[in-house]
Amino acid sequence: MSPTRLLFPLALALLAACTTQPAKNVTVEKQSACPAKLHNGQTLILSLPSNPTTGYRWAIQDSAGGVLRALSPEVYSNPQDAGVVGAAGISTWRFLAFANGTGRLRLTSQQPWAPEVLPVETFDCAISVN
Repeated sequence: MSPTRLLFPLALALLAACTTQPAKNVTVEKQSACPAKLHNGQTLILSLPSNPTTGYRWAIQDSAGGVLRALSPEVYSNPQDAGVVGAAGISTWRFLAFANGTGRLRLTSQQPWAPEVLPVETFDCAISVN
């Protein structure tokens, strides 16, 4: 067998090893991180500032359901001022990119008992999965 025939498969194996795989998780914490581009199978972690003690809650208005699937409900954490009543924290959602295409992930922050009042904040992110 010629040396070229031996080196060609080795070169292909090395080239394949050098290709980079996309990160498993993509984290979005600000509107400026949008639009978000994901690959099939990646997890999108959305973390937004939150303070439910004021009565304002984030509500998902559009979940980009054609391309994202929710992995868990909202998780609220208060990392910095854990002992302070009324201190702000972070609300986090996890989504799996499961299909190629585009969609919108849109959330609004408002008091659930006053739906007629306009939201105080809106998060609107274009999602692209390929």
